[in-house]
Amino acid sequence: MADTAYRFKSGFPKIGIRPTIDGRRRGVRESLEVQTMAMAQSVANLLSEHLRYPNGERVEVVIADSTIGGVAEAAACADKFARENVGVSITVTPCWCYGTETMDLNPGIPNAVWGFNGTERPGAVYLAAVLSAYAQKGIPAFGIYGHDVQEAGDTTVPEDVKGKLLSFANAGLAVAYMRGKSYLAMGSVSMGIAGSIVSDVFFQEYLGMRNEYIDMSEFVRRFEEQIYDPAEFEKALAWTKENCVEGPDNNPAAIQMSREQKDKDWETVVKMALIARDLMIGNPRLAELGFEEEAMGHNAIVSGFQGQRQWTDHFPNGDFMEAILNSSFDWNGTRPPFIVATENDALNGVVMLFGHLLTNTAQVFADVRTYWSPESVKRVTGHELSGLAANGILHMLNSGSAALDGTGEQQRDGKPVMKPFWEISQKEADNCVAATSWRPASVEYFRGGGYSSDYLTRGGMPMTMSRLNIVKGLGPVLQIAEGYSVELPSEVHDALDKRTDPTWPTTWFAPILTGEGVFTSVYDVMDNWGANHGSLSYGHIGADLITLAAMLRIPVHMHNVAEEKIFRPRAWGLFGTESKEGADYRACQNFGPLYK
Repeated sequence: MADTAYRFKSGFPKIGIRPTIDGRRRGVRESLEVQTMAMAQSVANLLSEHLRYPNGERVEVVIADSTIGGVAEAAACADKFARENVGVSITVTPCWCYGTETMDLNPGIPNAVWGFNGTERPGAVYLAAVLSAYAQKGIPAFGIYGHDVQEAGDTTVPEDVKGKLLSFANAGLAVAYMRGKSYLAMGSVSMGIAGSIVSDVFFQEYLGMRNEYIDMSEFVRRFEEQIYDPAEFEKALAWTKENCVEGPDNNPAAIQMSREQKDKDWETVVKMALIARDLMIGNPRLAELGFEEEAMGHNAIVSGFQGQRQWTDHFPNGDFMEAILNSSFDWNGTRPPFIVATENDALNGVVMLFGHLLTNTAQVFADVRTYWSPESVKRVTGHELSGLAANGILHMLNSGSAALDGTGEQQRDGKPVMKPFWEISQKEADNCVAATSWRPASVEYFRGGGYSSDYLTRGGMPMTMSRLNIVKGLGPVLQIAEGYSVELPSEVHDALDKRTDPTWPTTWFAPILTGEGVFTSVYDVMDNWGANHGSLSYGHIGADLITLAAMLRIPVHMHNVAEEKIFRPRAWGLFGTESKEGADYRACQNFGPLYK
């Protein structure tokens, strides 16, 4: 981790807590000071205990210097938040306050209000009043109101309130962390894939991000001029030779690369990983070597590599580079994953970034390759699908670029998981690498050679598949499918896997069916998926993705998340309560992109 700690040199956004209070002196305000500040401190303790930044450090929380009873104190709080790099605002109160005088009027950051459910003072009345003001002023805010009445002196945070506070703050931090960062396109459009037509308008207006671009010839220049750390290259190459097992070559003997060329390819793909990382975040070591400009990097928190075909027709493919960077470990040990989209599919890169920022875990990039019905599996293999796979499965695989965390070789309570890097033991990282073989690339696809990672994801992991698409005239839309990885008998997997390219990593994914809409069957999920790629994140994070999408004004057109788990700004209900999907579309269109 220490070797890339400089990637976080710009610091992280903080969460700001605004304790608002009834401004009337001579008894009213004085009687509420202790309770109001205690409420703010309880929220601060909750957030710092449960939330972490991508580097593993606990989230920092800032509380206003005083309770806020009027506009002067609201302004003083705003000044403090600006100085302290606050990117998420939470207002808390146990009582009535003066709505428009005490509210946070910053439209560029996510806002939430927790109004205490108590009978002594009307916290719920303030909550309703200030949320009405937010809606009227065009600043969508999230309303938090506990289900059960609390006693006036109760400073605890109820469980239902905790859930909403954590969901809001986690998504809000993702919004704040993206702002001002970059998407780095390494190359251009891959094989006519629409997702790799990088939309600078989308990144700027919806995510607050920059777009940076390089031609893939920059890799060649850095090869030839040795613009990488030679000491780290030797370390990385030695680690790769020792740990990355080369698998069987599936190419016909007549077109297989020579042993000499394969060894040279290993050197090239390791250099590619170093160079792509340096392009994203920079590397102070390069300045010491005389490359001051290259040492700066592009401030990128997500990138994409075009690869096919202009690069891969001549040079080794990007699979090793992408797979190892997307993983939570490499030759330097465990570390936060870098988010790198295959084929420069920026829209899949964005949902990978969403999943990473919400969970701090690695993400699995894959083709949504094939729907296998129970009938088809039985016809081809004689096996009858059962359990989680009983209704059919999706074959998720792509050209060897998925994070090695996706093997499922990390464990918690004896079950396969994908963990934040700071929870991953060295043994677990080693197991992920050992469960992966590196197959010489299919030369018919990749004329320049290279290596593709090949692994099979362990079954039983809760996972969420997501994808962002852009529709002309509508803008970005998000789709979500929660489900599970499943295991098949080895002979069944082999029979199905060999019908496609068996040198690539496989995740067998079974979406959860609700019996309604596009989640009536697994076929319907496949048939309604908006693009050829999807991202798999560990855990059922659909509700968090929906909250994040609402903050960014991106409507969700397909999900299987239970209604009671969905948390959006209170104003969304003003656009209709019967069809919440339709209301989401109308609200997002009405308020427009967060940064427009």
